[in-house]
Amino acid sequence: MGAEVHAVARSKDHRFSKQAEAEITLLAGLGVEGDAHLGVTVQHLSRIRADPTQPNLRQVHLIHAELFDELAAKGFAVAPAELGENVTTRGIDLLGLPRRARLRLGVSAVVEVTGLRNPCAQIERHRPGLLAAVLDRTPEGELVRKSGVMAVVVAGGTVRPGDTIGVDLPPPPHERLERV
Repeated sequence: MGAEVHAVARSKDHRFSKQAEAEITLLAGLGVEGDAHLGVTVQHLSRIRADPTQPNLRQVHLIHAELFDELAAKGFAVAPAELGENVTTRGIDLLGLPRRARLRLGVSAVVEVTGLRNPCAQIERHRPGLLAAVLDRTPEGELVRKSGVMAVVVAGGTVRPGDTIGVDLPPPPHERLERV
């Protein structure tokens, strides 16, 4: 089985969780139509306070459904859209992608991965213990953030559950993902 879109979501309000939808529309250079994070410049509230002119590198949030499987094994029942993602994937190692990898979602949408989502205290407020569950450490002690990746929209289009996902890697050398 190849990589596919498992679920899609959006929220017109700045809330932690989003609403699952039958489909979402991605708008080139902006993000998810009807989502609070739509825009050329940063839309995350704390980042607006710091510098509202920053480019919006967080137009689309993607999480791998395999994380939900891992969380379930730790006693956390988490559903798609609950952690604020726009696109839930299955069958692709999002965290292993390099910076600038492009994902083809469905027929025409393309997003470019900008970095890792940095899990914050909102996850802990949503469900006590969940923040620690989405963080890990390598054998060398390096922090591993497992709460998905962020991307910008390169080409717009409609995205639905069941759509295939194609991956185009940038030319080497590949840059590893850092938090954005």
